[in-house]
Order: sequence, then C-alpha cells, then structure tokens
Amino acid sequence: MAPTLAVLVSLAFAMSPAQPVNHPLCVDADAFLRGDRQMKTVVEHDTVDDWRTRKKQVGCKVTAAGGTTRGVQPEAVFFYERVRATGWVRTPDPRDAPNEGSLRFRKGDADCLFNVYGPPMLMTDAEDTAGDQRVLKPGEVRYHVYAMCMKALPAAPRDTLS
Repeated sequence: MAPTLAVLVSLAFAMSPAQPVNHPLCVDADAFLRGDRQMKTVVEHDTVDDWRTRKKQVGCKVTAAGGTTRGVQPEAVFFYERVRATGWVRTPDPRDAPNEGSLRFRKGDADCLFNVYGPPMLMTDAEDTAGDQRVLKPGEVRYHVYAMCMKALPAAPRDTLS
C-alpha cells in the first residue's frame, strides 16, 4: 500500500528542522543577543510564573551560546553594561537574583530576566542547538545567556510582595 500524500507531508515536516519561533516579546532580546553579542540563539514559547500577579503569563525564552576571550565573569559584567547601553532599562521593583547572575530589564513591551552563565547547565535541546551553532574561535571560552521574557507590567504593590 502506497503512503498517502498527507502521511508523506507529515513525515517531511517531522523530519525537517524546527521552525524558528518569532515571539513578539523576545524580538528585542533575540536581536540584541544575535546582533550585539554575536551569539547563536533559539527562541521558544514559554509560560512564566509572574511573581507580581501570582499568575502564569504567556511569554517566551531565548537560549543563547557565545564565546568570549574575557572569561565568563568579566563577560557577564560587560554583558549587562551592553544591555544598558543598547536601550534596556531596569524593570520597576526588579526582584533580581544577583547571586545567580540574573537581572531584569525592560525594552518596549517586554520585561526580560537575563541570566549569564558559563558551561551548559540547562541540559535542553535549545542549549545544545545554540552551542552547536556557535563555533568557538581560538582563545574563546563558551558562555551562555538564558532570557525569559513576558509582558511589561507595573511593579507589584509592596504589601503583596512576599
């Protein structure tokens, strides 16, 4: 029995590389990571637990891999300097996780939590894909950025924060 056209199309689609996600909340973060930081990126849809509203919000995430000759720690400092220099501003009442190297920034309609780290630690397909695409140049060490973005919202009232 010959396969139907629908089966052949389904197989071709399943075997083709994943199509890039163009999520509006991740456009600026993705453009910054690819353009300014020369990183390879994978953008995916995501659901973010928003501490301000205590609700799940529709969002997206960008997993990026790059190379640096500075070392990961100095690169992280430089990274956040570049984020600010390219028009991102700190979110109101950011509730950062500085011990984890994470800072929240806003650009346009998106609030993004950027996390800079060294060797792979997420163990996701997106991290592997970005790392495989960004070949290190001589003298470079690998570093990664994971950004979670959601709709920009006002700061939470102080009496609701815990």
